[in-house]
Amino acid sequence: MPRQPRLDAPGVLQHVMARGIGRREIFKDNKVRKSFVARLGDILTETKTQSFAWVLIPNHLLLRTGSTPLSRVMKCLLTGHAVYFNKRHQRSGHLFQN
Repeated sequence: MPRQPRLDAPGVLQHVMARGIGRREIFKDNKVRKSFVARLGDILTETKTQSFAWVLIPNHLLLRTGSTPLSRVMKCLLTGHAVYFNKRHQRSGHLFQN
């Protein structure tokens, strides 16, 4: 069964969860965590998105965003993180669940 379409309403606060496939860790070490936080900061600045709260958990991320379309923010953030993570940990394939 296909997933429900995501709501993408600019300006509305949204609770976002990005979980690793099979609930695997998406932040295995401090270097990966620091890279993710730096990428998050860059993307929020570029897209003029406000983050009201965020937390890194070993197998997912919780984030609330503001006015920029959420799909744009998350695509940039998660694609970049997956490429970095896979390269650093010598793996390939998807990192995040749908």
